[in-house]
Amino acid sequence: MSNYNLGYACINMGFSEKPKAQRVTTNRSMIKKTFQEKGLPYASELALLNCKDLLTIMKWNKKNNIHFYRMSSDLIPWASDYELTQLPDYDKIAEALYQVGLYAAENNIRITTHPGPFNKLTSPKENVILNTIRDLEIHGEIFDLMCLPRTPWAKINIHVGAAYDDKSMALDNFCKNFQRLSEGVQTRLTVENDDKPSLYTTRELYDSIHKPLGIPVVFDYHHHSLHTGGQSEREALEMALDSWPVGIRPVVHYSESRSDEYNDPKIKPQAHSDSYCKPVNTYGLPMDIMLEAKHKERALFKMRELMEDNNVR
Repeated sequence: MSNYNLGYACINMGFSEKPKAQRVTTNRSMIKKTFQEKGLPYASELALLNCKDLLTIMKWNKKNNIHFYRMSSDLIPWASDYELTQLPDYDKIAEALYQVGLYAAENNIRITTHPGPFNKLTSPKENVILNTIRDLEIHGEIFDLMCLPRTPWAKINIHVGAAYDDKSMALDNFCKNFQRLSEGVQTRLTVENDDKPSLYTTRELYDSIHKPLGIPVVFDYHHHSLHTGGQSEREALEMALDSWPVGIRPVVHYSESRSDEYNDPKIKPQAHSDSYCKPVNTYGLPMDIMLEAKHKERALFKMRELMEDNNVR
């Protein structure tokens, strides 16, 4: 039995490269102008197709022994502009999401999500906070429709957000604004270490977010390599893993630098690689590994080979 699971994020390249009539995707959306012209009926139509295709992807994952998957945040087009219950196909969408959650539960597939970087609970601006709360609540509502557990097993992962040249103020804002979230979001929320010196290390998140709020820390290997905070990889990893509740396998993120992959110093070191050239060093610790590579499930198969060839258990 392996001590880890490998997962990939959002897009299945094999499905998305098929001819349009056969394409399977959960990212159907539209520009704002189209939404204003076609409104809720078209948004509802696209959302239902996305939710139905999500089940198709789940079944493909099971067939390929993939038990960890990050769901797209674009499942419901322009969701922040209305209540989900206003969608004409709401009942069908709710049923489709329930079927995905049921299939995941029956087949031990872990589903998580990673809302976008505009979510900033640290912001001193009330409108930013309100938009963040709205977006996170939509994710929580969708996970509730899927009957996913209200625990970090079904994590809603975010970056803490900007520091505004005052980390103490920003972290205090995060803790205050966390209290404004519903139980469906609070119980699933996780935070991730950053890749820039002006932002947050694993230790800062552990001390200032996990300790007061109990929020687990998702360790990102690549981000840590760019912003260590004076900790070794193993020290930071073990600290992050220690923040997770007993009985829930911690999640980590793994990517490699695109700059290294193509031996091109002009590429930003933060950019993710297409695939992988070395296995994840788990230090023998249990974890679910979300692979963040441009080649998605194909990169997962490459990592699976690397882990097996190097006898990582």
